[in-house]
Amino acid sequence: MSLLVNRVALVTGAGRGIGRAIALAYAKEGARVVLTARTAEELDEVAGEIRKRGGTALALPADLSDRTVARQIVVDVEAAVGSIEILVNNAGIGSSSKPLPVVDFDDDFWDKTLAVNLTTPYLLCKAVLPGMLSRRWGRIINVASINGKIGSLHGAAYAATKHGLLGLTRTLAMEVAAQGITVNAICPGPVHTVMNDRRIEYDANRQGIAFEELEAELTPLRRRLEPDEIAPLAVYLASDGAATMVGQAINIDGGVLMTG
Repeated sequence: MSLLVNRVALVTGAGRGIGRAIALAYAKEGARVVLTARTAEELDEVAGEIRKRGGTALALPADLSDRTVARQIVVDVEAAVGSIEILVNNAGIGSSSKPLPVVDFDDDFWDKTLAVNLTTPYLLCKAVLPGMLSRRWGRIINVASINGKIGSLHGAAYAATKHGLLGLTRTLAMEVAAQGITVNAICPGPVHTVMNDRRIEYDANRQGIAFEELEAELTPLRRRLEPDEIAPLAVYLASDGAATMVGQAINIDGGVLMTG
């Protein structure tokens, strides 16, 4: 039986990587999926794949670094598809975009990372909550990172925003649990994505070792996770069966943080 039939889901950063995998998985479970990210071509490809499989998808390209965009996305989704019942805050800027120690960190990059990784999820949560509260049902899933629990060398902005996202997750979960809305976070370890490729390249060059050697050392599995291995957890957290999952920050990391 499909778990998300006719649920309206908004997935940010849905053009590739984890967001793409979650969007495809939601559509497979019967959700009507709205995808947003900066690159229209990538979104159109994912939406086309969903439709080819018989699903429903709407692509809404947007620059989530603009704080005025979040509310407009919600308005556009509600006009086109209906009220958002599932929100996945997945879009983010990684440490690989501009890795530097704090003493040399780029202040503009700090501000942009906070805007995309933390302020935009806050604004999107705020925008979808009135509808969820009126229906007394909703699912908010924030894609954080294991770097929301540990530091990230030369990635202060990334680690700070992912720590902050867990604080937002837990606080909001406390506020809305009694109204039938769950808020949880997924904390992936190293996942085989373009963003993580760049981080491994940086660390491999910094340490003077081969990309493949460092990649094999990242997890006890001796490999990175694949985006498709994250999506089933996102499906579960969006389902009726996850009604008692409240304020959790779930590691899915191949064993990196076994006690985290």
